[in-house]
Parts: sequence; structure tokens; C-alpha cells
Amino acid sequence: MILVLGACGAVTEQVRNLTGGESDNSTPPAELLDFEPTIEVERIWSDRYGKGVDELFIELIPASYKDSIFTADRDGRTIAMDAATGKKIWTIRDKEFRISGGPGAGEGLVYVGTSDAEVIARDAETGEEKWVAYVSSEVLAAPVAAQGTVVVRTGDGKLFGLHAESGKRKWIYDRTIPVLTLRGTGTPVIHENTVIAGFDNGRLVALDLDTGKQEWETSLGVPSGRSDLERLVDIDAEPTILDDTAYIASFQANVAAVSVFSGQLEWTREISSHSRLAADESRVYVTDDKGFVWALDRKSGTSIWKQEGLKARKVTGPAVIGNYVVVGDFEGYLHWINSETGEFVNRLRLDKHRILVPCRKVGDILLAISTSGELSAYKLTGASTTGDE
Repeated sequence: MILVLGACGAVTEQVRNLTGGESDNSTPPAELLDFEPTIEVERIWSDRYGKGVDELFIELIPASYKDSIFTADRDGRTIAMDAATGKKIWTIRDKEFRISGGPGAGEGLVYVGTSDAEVIARDAETGEEKWVAYVSSEVLAAPVAAQGTVVVRTGDGKLFGLHAESGKRKWIYDRTIPVLTLRGTGTPVIHENTVIAGFDNGRLVALDLDTGKQEWETSLGVPSGRSDLERLVDIDAEPTILDDTAYIASFQANVAAVSVFSGQLEWTREISSHSRLAADESRVYVTDDKGFVWALDRKSGTSIWKQEGLKARKVTGPAVIGNYVVVGDFEGYLHWINSETGEFVNRLRLDKHRILVPCRKVGDILLAISTSGELSAYKLTGASTTGDE
């Protein structure tokens, strides 16, 4: 039997349940201290899009394509909206589909995956269903697409390459998964003609986009310990690529910088994280499993600062907008941090429900969504928002 743990912010409490720990003995969340905001942030639109995921710990992260944003919910609903205004363009609901991964967008289509091993492709402009493909197991990560190929990661350790036009299978890549894994799979990334994906055994793999042939493989950490729980080294985060380097984190192992051409490790840091990293021209930003937010030098991995004020608040992975790093927490707060100093510069409350997934930068706005389905768009006022998507 494969025993899985809830991914992302659920890791700590799920590990405690498996090991028989008592919640009274857990680290209490840090109290939020008052401070004077030093930047202005405007909420430009907000609405509830879909039902939300509550405590299902499903990563349904909004996707962007051209001038549109897409969301999905567990009840089979996919919504397209205008990025500038939040106005709904189309809404499709098919109760037959239990959406568990996505949405993803590319090649003129928007994609979602289901718990019943289906991948659904719809026209990005109209919402019209184009095809349904069947894979080997539940899809917990957003499908990604480029150059006529859709790449889908399944919960049983496989990667599928599908024809974007028809959904027909082009190739399949299979990896054996460990006995015990975190519930969740990292979204693969397409860089030029290469697919880069992390697996539950702590290995990062690069495949040819057209054929699925492996180009290289590298390990972020070696399993150690006597129990299966101690030997967990999952990569459940999407790689972040900048200047031909992939930055990636693994649970109970390392944060690493890896060459996308050779798979060679450029540097590693012994920091455990299950969240996607963020990066700018100078720094890599990491949320570790204690809720600490780190800034590391992008070239060497050395520490620049560590913000400990959000300890045990079940903090999301970071997002970068302009000169600021943004993370969400279990009480629905968004924390804005100066990327150079690590100091808090603003705090806003998106919702009373938890923020489970990282914010997403789309143009000059920042999107944040709560587990209730509340989606808001924020914009810095009187400050630069230049930076990488």
C-alpha cells in the first residue's frame, strides 16, 4: 500500500498524525507583530471564483495566458477572466470531472487534470472542450504545454507527453515511487526543448520534449534514517528556471541550483522545503518547513537574510514582484517583505481562509487565492514592479 502525506502546508500536521504526535506539543504559530507599512499596495479587483478547495490540500493555482487568467475548482468548474479587471469571460462546469490538478495553459488551450486520471483540454478563448485524454493515475500538478506537446505528471511517478492538437500519447516516462511519499507532485517545466521535473525519490530529471528520452538525472539528496518517514526526500515543487539554471527544493534534503544543460549541481544548501522557490537577478528565495523565509545568493547559495517572524504559520512558497517577496499564511494574510533586507513592509488580509498556494505574478499585478476560492489582484502603487514572471 502506498501511504501518502498531504503536500505543501499540510506536511507538518500530516507527519505528526503518522508519527502519533500530539497537536498540543507542536510549535505554536508566531504572533503577528505590528509595524508601520512602508509601501502602498492596492487591491484592484477581487471575487470568489469557484468553490475553493478548503482543507483538501489540492494545488489549484491560477494560470495566465495572453490577457486572460484561468482558475479551476474541485467540482469541475473552469473559469476564464480578464487579467486587468477580473471580469469573467467564460465559465464551464462539468460535474463529471473531479479536478485535482491545474489549470495549465499553452498552445491556445487551457488544461486541467482529474482524480480519475483524465486530462481535459479546452479552447482558451471560448472554453469549448477540444479533447479528453486518459493517463495512468490521478493528476495533482498542472499540465504544461509548448511546441505542440502537453506534459502531464501523474501521482504514480509517470510523465506523459501528449499531442496538443489531439491529446494522443506521444511518449511516457516512468519512475518507481517510494513506499511513502508526500501527497502532491511538482509541476514539470518546459525550457526550450527540454522537460525538467522532480520526483518522489529526490531526483531531478531532464527529458527531450519531443521524444521523452532522458537527457540527464541528478540527485538532490540521499535518503537516510531507519524509517520510511525519515527517508522521505520528495521533490514536490516546480523548478524555477533563470539564466539556464534550475533552482529546486526537496523535502528533508537540499535546496539546489542545477545546470539545465548538464544536470550538474552548481550549489546546494541543506534546507528542507516542499514549496516552489522564487528568484530574481541577485537572489533565490525559499520558504522552509519551519515557516522561515530565506534569501540566498543566486550564484553561490550563501545566506543573505532569514526572516523568522512567520514561524509555524504554514507559509506558502514565495513570489517576487518588483523589489518585494510575498508569502501567504494559514490565516489568510499576505506578507510583503523587502527583498534586500528581509524586513516586513506591508501586510494585507486576503481572506479569513487559508492561503495554500504561492501568489502568481502576471504582468504588473500579483494574484493571490485562498482555499475558499477568493481570488484577488494586487498592484504596487508608486513603486517599480519590474522583474521576472
